[in-house]
Amino acid sequence: MPNVHAQTVPVAGAQLPLILVWLIAGGVICTLYFRFVNLRGFGHSLRVIRGDYSDRAHPGEASPFQALSTAVSGTVGLGAIGGVALAIAIGGPGAAFWMVIAGFIGMSTKFAEVTLAVKYRKVRPDGTVTGGAMYYVDEALRRRGWPRLGKFLAGFFCVAAVGGSLTIFQVNQAWAQFNAVTGFNQAFVFGLIVAAWVGFVLFGGVKRIVTWTDKLSPIMCLLYILACAVVLGANYANLPHALATIVYEAFAPQAITGGVIGALIAGFRRAAFANEAGLGSAPMAHATVRTREPMSQGFAALMEPFLDTVIICLLTALVVVVTGVYQTSASDGIVLTSEAFATVVSWFPIVLAVVAILFALSTVLSWGYYGEQAWTWLFGERKASRVSYRLFLCAVLSIAGTLDLRQIVNIVDSLNFAMAIPNLIAVYLFLPELRADLAGYWQRIVLGGGKKNDA
Repeated sequence: MPNVHAQTVPVAGAQLPLILVWLIAGGVICTLYFRFVNLRGFGHSLRVIRGDYSDRAHPGEASPFQALSTAVSGTVGLGAIGGVALAIAIGGPGAAFWMVIAGFIGMSTKFAEVTLAVKYRKVRPDGTVTGGAMYYVDEALRRRGWPRLGKFLAGFFCVAAVGGSLTIFQVNQAWAQFNAVTGFNQAFVFGLIVAAWVGFVLFGGVKRIVTWTDKLSPIMCLLYILACAVVLGANYANLPHALATIVYEAFAPQAITGGVIGALIAGFRRAAFANEAGLGSAPMAHATVRTREPMSQGFAALMEPFLDTVIICLLTALVVVVTGVYQTSASDGIVLTSEAFATVVSWFPIVLAVVAILFALSTVLSWGYYGEQAWTWLFGERKASRVSYRLFLCAVLSIAGTLDLRQIVNIVDSLNFAMAIPNLIAVYLFLPELRADLAGYWQRIVLGGGKKNDA
């Protein structure tokens, strides 16, 4: 797999990875092309998620909330805790501003890719469902008379997805926080425990996965938001200054962080890793939803980048900046976030350790499902194929705690971002079709007051 970060262009003295240009362009184009669907569709998104348009008679395996929970579990991981702190350590507080911008435009990209995944998913005779970017990438190129290229790009996506599903960053950062709090120094044992639990859930199939994720996601998010609220409440007098610092340094950061472009690169890179908009990963979870209307789940998916990047990531950034630890500590990643929590309550790193483990487990579960879908597309849907992937994943996770953080970030980012190349090609090819579908859906369901059975 090529290192997609190796290709850069010099911009204002900094090196801007071309893959980030690709992702930023995708978000901007989708936002403009669908006339800011990320804003005008926000209210409808909430109604879809709460089940206003869902029916158990619809084809699929999961409710809109369960599908969203699984996808959110894959996005709201330790990238929202350790990744944000890493971005601030590299690009300064201004990186947080660009993360929020990336989350905003990423809402539109997520809308497009999820709609395509549901529209071109495969419903098996037994009622189970599979879908994802590999299916609509193949379809997009086949329609234009390039079936071989479509198969190649779909296969390229799946290879990258399998590599990206080895969520070693999540387990590594959960181990780092657990080790810091408890002093337990057996990284391999920690990895084995995580791998055993992940194997247990994955062997239960998609129904067991969504059963776990629709419980883990709300608990872990609420617990983390409450902990951040306590830290910010204790530093409420410094909060306006922290917000001003984030905005100011987004446009006039210290030279040591690489200037404006350095902050932008750090922010967009971490945001892309955190919310996954444009990568084509979350569509595999949303493809399982019970619906007859693909566009409805596209609206539900709008909420992912908002929850992950605009809320969770911003809270982490505020905690790190308002406490000032980014200026005094040599740490980065989740350790820096932990130090920020400890400035308010000495035992808060224990709370963070619990949250970190929940975030890691939920992300590993979701990406384990994504990796399995990609693996079976490559090697067939036989039981032996699924078992081989699950064993492979568990073996890798067992050693995740022993690996170097910076090397992990570079490897995982490269694999994740490689997924975006074929995924966004297909999204671009389907843009006219999606805009026509959106116009019809908006008139029929949103303006027409569609009922439960309509979507």
